[in-house]
Amino acid sequence: MKKAICTLFLMFVFFSVKAAKIDTLQVFSPSMNKNIKTCVITPDDYKKSNKKFPVVYLLHGYSGNYASWAKDFKDVGKQVDQYGFIVIGVDGNFSSWYFDSPIDPTFKYETYVIKELVPFVDKNYKTIASREGRAISGLSMGGHGALYLSFRHQDVFGAAGSMSGGVDIRPFPENWDIKKRLGTLKEFPENWEKNTVTNMLELVKDNKLKLIIDCGVDDFFMDVNRELHNKMLALKINHDYIERPGKHNIEYWENSLKFQLLFFDNFFKENKLK
Repeated sequence: MKKAICTLFLMFVFFSVKAAKIDTLQVFSPSMNKNIKTCVITPDDYKKSNKKFPVVYLLHGYSGNYASWAKDFKDVGKQVDQYGFIVIGVDGNFSSWYFDSPIDPTFKYETYVIKELVPFVDKNYKTIASREGRAISGLSMGGHGALYLSFRHQDVFGAAGSMSGGVDIRPFPENWDIKKRLGTLKEFPENWEKNTVTNMLELVKDNKLKLIIDCGVDDFFMDVNRELHNKMLALKINHDYIERPGKHNIEYWENSLKFQLLFFDNFFKENKLK
């Protein structure tokens, strides 16, 4: 009996020690002249390994923050250990929509992610510092942001995803502080046209990006995701597209993240990085 108890104890120690590590950092943004918090999740074997790791950047939704992925997604640490890549929880402020605002110079989140955060991560962590070693995804506002940033910066990201993404912002002129970032749709229609993902597909016609897009059928963003999917089909843009039962909530996103991370793992493997 004592031997059995000892064995169980050793097994518990073994499994409890093997766990992803979560760091919270302050990353200074010269473009906005402020420190921005960032969550970095590294796999269990990160410290003891001499290899470099692929990186997945995750963008939260409206009203979320950098810590949402570690706090709200109970399995993210297990998934980081399982796939063996680094996950970065990006902070996009309460409602940045992850672009540089044309009307508010204090919101430059495209510049922050591309020119400040990614170089910081590559400098301070053992990363594969190439588009083949980077992927980006997000939920809701972050789904729009991930596609927006990856479409415009295919030299930085090789794969991208969107979960319940607000991929066309024009039908929602009064929602989620978008008009604070772009001005009102009535006064500044060009800002809305230029900064909505569904109008940016000419940037990805060469199929350079690996893309995965999904949305729940009871989500208020379902129609704009279907429209984006159909436009991509018409333009022969390769992408994985998934509709499944679900609403705009954490239950849907926890399930969705599993598919997205598997997709990115396959992308890294295809590039012989794993």
